[in-house]
Amino acid sequence: MIPDAAHPVVPMLAKAVSEVPAPDSVPGGLSYEPKWDGFRGIVYARRREAEAGGDTDDRSDARPALDIEIGSRGSKTLTRYFPELVASLAELLPGPCVLDGEIVVRTGEPHHGRLDWEALGQRIHPAASRVAALSVETPALFVAFDLLALGDRDLLDAPFAERRALLVEAVGHAGAPLHVSRATDDVVLARRWLAEFEGAGLDGVVAKPLDAPYSPGKRTMLKIKHHRTADVVVLGYRVHKSGTGVGSLLLGLHDADGALRNVGGVSAFSDARRLELVDELAPLVARDDDGEVVHAETDRSRFSSGADVSYVPLRPERVLEVRYDQMEGSRFRHTVQFDRWRPDRDPRSCGFDQLEVPTAYDLDEVLG
Repeated sequence: MIPDAAHPVVPMLAKAVSEVPAPDSVPGGLSYEPKWDGFRGIVYARRREAEAGGDTDDRSDARPALDIEIGSRGSKTLTRYFPELVASLAELLPGPCVLDGEIVVRTGEPHHGRLDWEALGQRIHPAASRVAALSVETPALFVAFDLLALGDRDLLDAPFAERRALLVEAVGHAGAPLHVSRATDDVVLARRWLAEFEGAGLDGVVAKPLDAPYSPGKRTMLKIKHHRTADVVVLGYRVHKSGTGVGSLLLGLHDADGALRNVGGVSAFSDARRLELVDELAPLVARDDDGEVVHAETDRSRFSSGADVSYVPLRPERVLEVRYDQMEGSRFRHTVQFDRWRPDRDPRSCGFDQLEVPTAYDLDEVLG
């Protein structure tokens, strides 16, 4: 059965590996693509009900009018948040099909564009008027990297090499805001992409077995991301949702003026370690003149408007080394991983200047 919005497909996933693999490491070889940092989206295009089974125009070259639905990685609908994509895809797609890809937002001046995760996140808004305004202010792009159905043909069992060729043939020349992800079988070029494309806001490289069918929910693909470390100051901790132990540590870095700024958090501790951390950090808990724990809250956003943003503040005296992949502005892009305590480091030495800054790279060059 061909997937549709009523019977959504679970996206195929990727498992992390430490480096870009050689093409002969997998039977049949590998294809390499940039790893786009956006919202995973499955586009379902079908003929409109009123026109299904009939011609939409007397002209032989007329395209059928299409209804477009966009499903998320978790099969929730994203359609209402991206009306500009829905309208464009209805015009650009050649007919009924199912595309797998990524929704991204580009910001920046011409020849200096990059992906903007923060602007993309703002697109998920409950107010229809705000959605409409943002669709004009920060219009989204759709980068397609797989074709799951074309016309009445289900392609899930076809090898990726065939699906990729059909994808390029079907929509490779459609034009913005629909793009087909670049791909190569040259591992040297893929490794260069890993180094260069981060400067345009991309997230790494994905390697796909050329002979593999589309495997919903399975980690058939391989993803390669940047791995870096940084020394950060522990600002405080949030209590675990169970009500006991440390749920996450809040992290800070000093800016050029010496001010300590919140840059994200680290979590994923075991039950035993959460309880150990409470005792370990107890001497650092910030208290007022009466000995009471100082009340502290992180900044609220529309995503955390109803959440508990309180935390237990600590005197900024402990340094922690963490592993991270990339920054988004002045914060870690994803939750970072605890590596080790650094008692040898002075907290005042933990600044933004230690972080690797990728060389800028124009997103339009990546989009091709």
